Amino acid sequence: MPCSGDLPSCADTRPCHDEVMYLRLNKRRKDGKTHTYWDLVESVRTAKGPRQKSVAYLGELTPSQRKGWADLQARLHDPAIRLLRQASLFEEPTSDDTVPDTVEVRLDGVRTENVRAFGDVWMALSAWRALDLERVLLEIIPEGREKISWTHIIAILVIGRILSPGSELHTAETWYPGTALVELFGLSPDQIYPQKLYRALDQVLPHKASLERHLKAKLGELFELDYELVLYDITSTYFEGEAAANKSAQRGYSRDQRSDCKQVCIGLLVSKDGMPFGYEIFPGNKNDSKTVEEIVNVMEARHGRAQRIWVMDRGMVSEKNIAFLKKREGARYIVGTPKSALKKFEKELLSKEWTTVRDGLEVQLCAGPDSSEVFILCRSRDRRAKEEAMHDRFRERIEEALKKMASGLASPRCKKAKMDRLDIGKRLGRVLGRNWRAAGLFDIRVEEALERRSGWKISWTEKKEWQEWAWLSEGSYLLRTNITNMQADELWKTYIQLTDVEAAFRTIKTGLSLRPIWHQTQERVEAHILVAFLAYTAWKTIQKWSERAGLGSSVTTLLERMREIQTTDVILPTTSGREIRLSCVSTPGQPLRVLLQRLGLNVPKRLNAPRWIPNQSVKM
Repeated sequence: MPCSGDLPSCADTRPCHDEVMYLRLNKRRKDGKTHTYWDLVESVRTAKGPRQKSVAYLGELTPSQRKGWADLQARLHDPAIRLLRQASLFEEPTSDDTVPDTVEVRLDGVRTENVRAFGDVWMALSAWRALDLERVLLEIIPEGREKISWTHIIAILVIGRILSPGSELHTAETWYPGTALVELFGLSPDQIYPQKLYRALDQVLPHKASLERHLKAKLGELFELDYELVLYDITSTYFEGEAAANKSAQRGYSRDQRSDCKQVCIGLLVSKDGMPFGYEIFPGNKNDSKTVEEIVNVMEARHGRAQRIWVMDRGMVSEKNIAFLKKREGARYIVGTPKSALKKFEKELLSKEWTTVRDGLEVQLCAGPDSSEVFILCRSRDRRAKEEAMHDRFRERIEEALKKMASGLASPRCKKAKMDRLDIGKRLGRVLGRNWRAAGLFDIRVEEALERRSGWKISWTEKKEWQEWAWLSEGSYLLRTNITNMQADELWKTYIQLTDVEAAFRTIKTGLSLRPIWHQTQERVEAHILVAFLAYTAWKTIQKWSERAGLGSSVTTLLERMREIQTTDVILPTTSGREIRLSCVSTPGQPLRVLLQRLGLNVPKRLNAPRWIPNQSVKM
């Protein structure tokens, strides 16, 4: 605010009564049209001369506002008004609730407060609304006695999961109060508390199937998706705590290397464009291959029995599942096979009839045992180097362990311990189990040490046939399909799209912090995963927008840039003693304006109309 002339803190010690606040007119030409907007600025004296300091951005003007501001311009040039440091922006209010077009404002009392995050929140909310989830939730969640719409609470959970994933306590008490959702939804921070968010989880869970059907249709409409190809894979996520009230929480194979914790498994369905459209939750100890029949039946019940190509990795494959898929009318599949299946194609591995898909990758189409199936033999140079390195590493570990055991068995301490063959076998089993990739290389013999009264000795040799097969098969893998009218390279490219599911798992588990799960009851766990799924669909929507605009696929980077845009409340004290609140949006810098233009997005100048600050008495 302008200082008085007797303050020694001024850069220039001369009186500064000529330093005032006034409205500055700006013009910008866009799309062949001239746009005008206004700033509330302060003229301040500095060591380098007078400078203009922007106090608030007021946006474009309505005709009635232009007249009021024209009067203000004249009044600001009145010396009496300048000495009083005040000017009229609006007339006196016509009612207690409505701010009229013009009132008198005390410029010496203008201040700002409540800086909140806006750009990233607005982007996530735009994706939420583009998916039409507000309307759907309003339709499917029955109205109750609550004063706040459950739709808004669920939106807060989902947007919070995208921008600042954490517990419901973190969302309610730390993240939400610092965001522009307070103004956008009109919900004060004290209306959003953890118990409210917990109840919102209970409200949304029963509508999982309806939401999935809606999202499949809406995403297909927005991005012209093709659901003929279905990518299916499974991951796991673990619990903190016992989760005793959740029957699905079991110990099993952990993709998170947390075998000490209970977990649940999540099967995700993804289109060939990488868009998720469904998922199911399975007990943590359920084998991947035992989920296939269930997921296919659920998919067909929810979305109809259409001709689809199911793409799954080798963990899903069993002869029972293959027979099940063959019986489904119109069902096609491309699946991985166990490494042991390569043995049947040793001759083809030695042949020279390979098709190069890209540098370092070759494929070969092989006939199946009958005309209903074909096999795709694949050979990758990078994969070969990786498998060679693993075999070498595990072979060295086994040899080192065997030498250590041999030395230990020859010591006097071992004689006193009187170890038997069973004890030695257990130790060998642990060594080979930890280094299973090279366990088949060694022929290990355990014999009594005849030259000593008691004790054992170990000897080993490397198997030549294992080495030959490793050299032949390293870097190779086998696919299986009942699609007989596609080339080998096309089938491989279709199968490799499973990496889209892996990318989805990484984003959901790490970017959206799905793990670990702190909820203990089954219903709350399922609702937590549903919120993460909804957040991921919004995340992918933002990613598609970014890719279409030629801005890359990093949603994290885009949201970080958008975070630069914030909202600020500008408080205008009036001569009547009341104060007006303007919720203004900061003006993006030039690089960010270019980014928004590429996205085709227009950031609002203000969040709502000027409003009186309540509970203030009028000064007489």
